[in-house]
Formats: sequence, structure tokens, C-alpha cells
Amino acid sequence: MAENVLVVHGGGPTAVINSSLYGVIEEARESGRIDKVYGAIGGSEGILRERFMDLLKFPEEKLKLLLETPATSIGSSRYALEQKDYEAMVDIFKKHEIQYVLLNGGNGTMDTCGRIYEACKGEGIRVVGIPKTIDNDIAITDHTPGYGSAARYIAGTTAEVGVDVKSLPIHVCILEAMGRNAGWITAASALARKQPGDAPHLIYLPERPFHEDEFLEDVKRLYEEKGGVVVVVSEGLKNELGEPVVPPIFKTERATYYGDVGAFLAELVIRKLGIKARSEKPGICGRASIPWQSPVDRDEAILAGREALKAAMEGKSGVMVGFIRDVEKEEAGGVYQMRVETIPIKEVMMYERTIPASYINQRGNDVTDEFIRWCRPLIGPELRDFIDFKEEYEKR
Repeated sequence: MAENVLVVHGGGPTAVINSSLYGVIEEARESGRIDKVYGAIGGSEGILRERFMDLLKFPEEKLKLLLETPATSIGSSRYALEQKDYEAMVDIFKKHEIQYVLLNGGNGTMDTCGRIYEACKGEGIRVVGIPKTIDNDIAITDHTPGYGSAARYIAGTTAEVGVDVKSLPIHVCILEAMGRNAGWITAASALARKQPGDAPHLIYLPERPFHEDEFLEDVKRLYEEKGGVVVVVSEGLKNELGEPVVPPIFKTERATYYGDVGAFLAELVIRKLGIKARSEKPGICGRASIPWQSPVDRDEAILAGREALKAAMEGKSGVMVGFIRDVEKEEAGGVYQMRVETIPIKEVMMYERTIPASYINQRGNDVTDEFIRWCRPLIGPELRDFIDFKEEYEKR
């Protein structure tokens, strides 16, 4: 029987999801066991429509482009699967002699992975998950491929905005970062700082209740001190009652759509403090940017793809590849240490991992040094330096 692989992408893409795909393809080639590596064109819906493309047919020079291609080269979807769909997949896999099914995605995709695993039990089909999400909210794994690049993007963008606001210190600039319930991306903006006083000056995460009065008090104090203030906030900020600070503007059966938190807070600063303010919302730019791609993130994404196929070929199923931080070795040697393990898929299905309390400061308007130490290795090389002649002049 042929040993064929099927790779499926689910949910929102990242700057390195294609790198995991590349890792699967390279591992398949080197193993000498795999006949075809199919990509499901268009995510889980592509399985049901049998839209499969053999990626091993492409030359290496084409496949290497995956490492620098944003989004997902085989497409993705948020298609709502039903139980009958999972059952139908088994016959489709058999028809195409697919022995290994690898699903690359976030929480929803890992839930799909677990359900496909259950449907395929006893059929000789192995199902393995490859973690992927810029939100970094998958359980057990220390971090997820995709996060390091999104973190590098928000840190770099915040640093650049910070220089702009410092050079013309006349307003408050509020950057809104993605992350509805988990503030990992927002928190990473802190890595923009090179020295005390650098932006961001305030950071607000969805893990802590947002207090409007404290926010205005902090902004006013910093504005009077600096003249220009940079604030980074999560799109999912909630008040003391757990309600979004910006009410929903539209609802469907499957989703709720909110207005811009950054715009809301900028308007609040103008109305309540009489200070000029503006908002910026990078949005999906942070998950689509290849220039800000973290090389650490890219290499780990390749590794995740390789290890997922290895695990499947070794007979493992119903698991997800995860990254485990070796904290003791890291602290002893001062160098980032990580190993790969397989995690039972049932332990990660639809469990949302948020930022721990020890990563957030007491007032809830910044992150701690503990978070900085954890996050710093994931974004790759140091951010670029800037020259400030005005600062040099004022030192004399």
C-alpha cells in the first residue's frame, strides 16, 4: 500500500505556516517512504471536495519559496464540519491511500484534529496536529509557530511608532493589537524598548479588567511628562464586569463583531482629557509580514512539520507536536533551550491559554521582566537601533 500524506491548514494563517508545510515535504523526501504529500486545497472543506495536490511534484527551488511566502499556499478555511463530515472523510482517505493526516492550525483546528482521529480509529490512518497561531493560546506547548513572527512585528512596529511620536511629541498614539481573549501579541510590544522611557509607555491586556479612570490618569501623567505617549492595547479589552469595552456592532450565529478598541480609546482621550490622540490598527499586517518574520519562528515551524510526520510514521496518532521549554538548562547556560514532544490531542482541544498573572504588573498597565525573559528568544535578532540627534544635543 502507498504511504501518502495529507496536510490540511485551518483558520487564520501566519508568517510561517508555509514553513511547517515545507518541513513536512522535506521530511517526506528524506524518509524514502512517502509516495505523495497531498495539500488539501482550501482547508477542511478541501478534504470533502477531494481537492488534493501532490506537492512532491514541485522542484526544490519552488518549494523553498514557501519559507518566504505569507498566508497559506494551500489555502485555509473556517468551514463548520458536522459529524457526518468526519465519517465521510475516512472513505476519502482510503480512496486516496492516505495513511497520515497532518492538521496545521490553532485551537479550532486541534479540535478538528481530535475528531478526525476518533473517526479514523482502527482504520490504519494516523492523525497528528501541528500547532499554529499568532495568538499563542494553545495549551501545554510553551509557544506556537506563528507567534514569534507576530511578536517581532508588533515590537518592531511599536519601536518605529515610538520614534515618530518622540520626534514630534504632541499627541497620544494608541496601537490596537490582535488577540481577543489572550494578550500575548500585545504584551510582546514591550520588546520594543531599548532603554528606560522608550515606547510603549502603557500596555493593556484582556487578562486584566480595564479601568477607564486609571487609564486616563496614566495617560495624563505620561503626557505631561513626555508630551508624546504610545499605548498598546488588545482588541479584546474588557471592563470589571467582563464586558467588552466596545459593545458589539454585529452578531451572527457563529461570531460577534466589535468596533475598534484603539479608536474608542483615542476618542476617550480627546473627549475626557482634551489631548490630541490617534489610533493605529495593524490587524492582519502582523501575521502577513515576511520582512518581520522571526528566523527562530521559521526554523521551529519547519521543525514542527518534520516532527509531526516523523511521529505519524512512528505509529503515533491523536497527538499534537509541542514545544517544551527547558527552563533549568536555559537558566544554567543563559541560552534558549527547547525540545519537541508529542502531546495527547485531548489535552489541547479548544483550551485557550492566556497570559499568566506573573507576566502582568500589579497595576495591569504593563508586563513584567519575567515575560520579557520568556518572550525575547522567540523574536530572533535584536531590533534595529535608531539615531536621535535631538537626544544627543540635549545631553551636551
